[in-house]
Amino acid sequence: MTEPNRADLDRDPSRVSGMFDQVAPGYDRTNTVMTFGNDAIWRAATTRAVAPQRGERILDLAAGTASSSASLAASGADVVAADFSPGMLAEGKRRHGHLSNLTFALADAMDLPFADDEFDAVTMSYGLRNVQQPKAALAELFRVTKPGGRLVINEFSTPPDPVFRGLYRFYNAQVLPRVARLAGTNGDAYDYLNESIRDWPDQKKLAAWIREAGWTDVAYRNLTFGIVALHRATKPAGATEHP
Repeated sequence: MTEPNRADLDRDPSRVSGMFDQVAPGYDRTNTVMTFGNDAIWRAATTRAVAPQRGERILDLAAGTASSSASLAASGADVVAADFSPGMLAEGKRRHGHLSNLTFALADAMDLPFADDEFDAVTMSYGLRNVQQPKAALAELFRVTKPGGRLVINEFSTPPDPVFRGLYRFYNAQVLPRVARLAGTNGDAYDYLNESIRDWPDQKKLAAWIREAGWTDVAYRNLTFGIVALHRATKPAGATEHP
């Protein structure tokens, strides 16, 4: 039996990738259970924020099992599902590989294998906080986006209400790993999930990071009382490189 792979806040890419390889088969099922079905609501909100159009080229980074990519591809846009976990990509191909306008790519968020100004829109859900250098990832997303193109980041965040925030942190620390184990998933991975959420900056700080990477029109809105936050931004029309 394979030993569970446990990532930590150093976010070593090989360990994080290996952890996601191990949880890939049950990942979507566990997410649905532990979020009480909110994962589908958040995915729909992200798709609406990206606003994919037929004929556009869209990058879905940290695509995981490509559920978000398939949602984007339903619009008729050409979607690239990119992830650094071969196991996640394999699961995505198994589930959604029949879609003609969806392709898959093994990709490091800090060094994307795509050309400058290649995508009309780029998006990343629940993956930025797993990147060893998130600011480098935001700069890479900026590089591969066409001038005038758009960014959507959906990420776990900080509930603004202190009472709800306390309950949420208790759930993440005490309940979530047990739920993962009951669902037959690597519970250690969800211990890491809790740590990574607790360590992640709040909505305003992430918005500041996005601005630092060169994006403009940066805005965010909270989903489900701020458990996650949807950040949106635009690459300036005249931008040709990272500032």
